[in-house]
Amino acid sequence: MNLTWLEDFLALAASGNFSRAAQLRHMTQPAFSRRIRALEEWLGVALFDRASQPATLTEAGRWLRDVAQETLARVARLPEAAQAVASGASATLRFAATHALSLTFLPAWLRGLEASAPLGPVQLVSDMQQQCETLMLQGRTQFLLCHAHAQVPGRLDGAGFRAVVVGTDAIVPVRAPAAAVPSRREGGGAQRVAVLDYSAESGLGRLTRALRPAPPAGLEFETVFTAHLATVLRTMALQGRGIAWLPHSLVEDDLRAGRLLEAEGLAQRLEVEVRLYRRDATEPEAAERFWRAVTRRP
Repeated sequence: MNLTWLEDFLALAASGNFSRAAQLRHMTQPAFSRRIRALEEWLGVALFDRASQPATLTEAGRWLRDVAQETLARVARLPEAAQAVASGASATLRFAATHALSLTFLPAWLRGLEASAPLGPVQLVSDMQQQCETLMLQGRTQFLLCHAHAQVPGRLDGAGFRAVVVGTDAIVPVRAPAAAVPSRREGGGAQRVAVLDYSAESGLGRLTRALRPAPPAGLEFETVFTAHLATVLRTMALQGRGIAWLPHSLVEDDLRAGRLLEAEGLAQRLEVEVRLYRRDATEPEAAERFWRAVTRRP
């Protein structure tokens, strides 16, 4: 079905005369009649009573007249609607951020930036770092906020992307205070310390596995639970299930309140950066303005 068929149909519905409608549509009457017939065949109904003069609409034709007028009106508004969508999209800042930073660092950081310049609408995708990096590589987000370290390059640390350090954090080994860290001794060997660890898809796991030193002499780490999210590992740590390396920004309140303790003597904290990544390609003005505000900020 061609939209011009609807325009032909409305011309004939208005005049009731095939010759006059064909002239209005700038074509011969036989060609015009073939297009009206093609529309009727596509719909499977007769639209006009050709026995009467002028031709009158059938019941199906009267229904289609209303539908055709509404359809063509909506089509006519499409450019304006598309331009409005494009304008709104270009003004929206599209972020990807890891779960932990979405909960802790991001809200206060954005609030601080807004104090000096309005940001406009923000669209956030909160996910595991691997998925966030994929969104950036696909060009579906403009910025990625994540933990990072100079010794552990990520998928965006290369050609086509740039980054700025916007904060610092620490990955802190913590345990619940109510009970000793679960462990067992086998045959007089090393004492095994239960560890709550990250899955392979986790960005924090990538950093922890690369930066975490070997356990002190006489101890051996044993992974007893694995999860993607730091929030899940925090819950398990609060229940006394083992040591978890968690962002200080996530457990700061727990440490202050004594719900969790830093596992000193068993493991070390890992100092890391909070980085904002972007593509080298030119972004819409709203995104470029935001990047300038971030890079100018001390």
